[in-house]
Amino acid sequence: MNHPLLEIKNLSFTYEGASVPVFERLDLTVESGAFILIKGTSGTGKSTLLRLVCRLNKPQGGSILFRNRDITLMPPAELRSSISYVAQVPQLVDAQVEENLLLPFAFRVNKNKALPRPEDLRAMLDEFYLDGVTLEQSALKLSAGQKQRLAIMRSILQQPDMMLLDEPTSALDPESAAMVFSITERLNTERKMTIMTVTHSDYRPETLNGLIYRLENRTLTLMPE
Repeated sequence: MNHPLLEIKNLSFTYEGASVPVFERLDLTVESGAFILIKGTSGTGKSTLLRLVCRLNKPQGGSILFRNRDITLMPPAELRSSISYVAQVPQLVDAQVEENLLLPFAFRVNKNKALPRPEDLRAMLDEFYLDGVTLEQSALKLSAGQKQRLAIMRSILQQPDMMLLDEPTSALDPESAAMVFSITERLNTERKMTIMTVTHSDYRPETLNGLIYRLENRTLTLMPE
């Protein structure tokens, strides 16, 4: 029997000290190769949902299954290797671009993955609209849009099964935002990467694999095409 890549069942979550839950009996099924866009106003729990999927927060009810396995029972290293999370603010260190890209390979979870060659990294910089950026320059001196694209590139290098993007364009100008969305759509269509991204923008994916949901009143609703 073929199972969905990700399945969320009856998910409930309430922040400590809060009287109103963020979610109540929320359901979502994500097939392998899908492009899931979740929209909603600030404070509706979009980012919280991603944090629950990658186990940065723990649900109080329901279950989250990845390849039909409860994520709370998966070894942390295996989960991090399978699901990559790109934060709203790129987490870069004060070092060269190349060092930032290779940083995940210093962790045990990626010890068996091949280290990318410098020539491959340079080719990917162009692919991610980072032409003109060198591996030797400081990552912290890049623009906000360049930092976000670099963070997505670093995530891809880890070869995850699924990528979660938390408001990837919230701090970007329209041109930079368009580049980020173009990259994520190409990753989905060309590399068959399963993508789940949350946003409050008016963006609509052009990929045929795209499904748009609205998170409102503590539940998800599939929006018409």
